[in-house]
Amino acid sequence: MGQRKVTILDPATEEVARIALFIEGKGLPETAKKFVDKAFEFFDNLSDERVLHHPCKHLPWNLLHYRCAHFRKKYVVAYLDNTDEIIICDFALQKLLGSTHK
Repeated sequence: MGQRKVTILDPATEEVARIALFIEGKGLPETAKKFVDKAFEFFDNLSDERVLHHPCKHLPWNLLHYRCAHFRKKYVVAYLDNTDEIIICDFALQKLLGSTHK
């Protein structure tokens, strides 16, 4: 048992950055930095091979065989779960995915 390699694709990093810029634009630069730090810490925690999340219910992600994990109750992390690597593919606000992802 151990940790697997974590690869984070551009769509996920870009969305985390977009949300952080929004938070910073509200006059909360420290909160924005904490958000980014916590998001990437969460990504790293997905590398634990003992943890396995359910397949995504959001149809486009389900068709790509993504697994989904919830971050801070309102964000969803979509990732591919391989034997020796976790690939973080996307990061989204849950309400933007519609009712298909609950």
